[in-house]
Amino acid sequence: MARTKSKPKVVAAANAVAKQDAKASKAGGRHDDNGGWSELFSRTACVVAHWMGKPVSFLIATALVIIWALTGPLFGYSDTWQLVINTSTTIVTFLMVFLIQNTQNRDTMALQLKLSELILVMSEAENRFANAEDLTEEELERLHKELQSRAQTTLGALDRRRAEQAKKAS
Repeated sequence: MARTKSKPKVVAAANAVAKQDAKASKAGGRHDDNGGWSELFSRTACVVAHWMGKPVSFLIATALVIIWALTGPLFGYSDTWQLVINTSTTIVTFLMVFLIQNTQNRDTMALQLKLSELILVMSEAENRFANAEDLTEEELERLHKELQSRAQTTLGALDRRRAEQAKKAS
């Protein structure tokens, strides 16, 4: 795989933007128009998602459910007793949906950026794939069909070579 000596203009521009963002962040400048709320939410989501993914969080949640279940006879299995667990789990689930979505969005974007960088630095790659996540459904479908056709062609050529090698070997 050959690498070009200079980075494509797109990569160089992206690096320049990233450096400016880093300088603004260090200088205390806010990058978004939300007054830092987006940054605060992102940091909070990272920390909470990190801790919620630990075994100790699962054990604490399990312990709380067991304690709730054991208090059933004490409260006579009342409607209020049931409402406590129903409300608690609903609230936790509702909030976790936002944290999971934020984490998934961040992970997906990071993956897309890494793949874009790899595509852009490969001299044989088609740069049109670097921003595939921004295409419409129809454009993605068209691109998928094109790549599927190319894959079939490549597979056919590979099968022919294998057949020829098998024929020569016998």
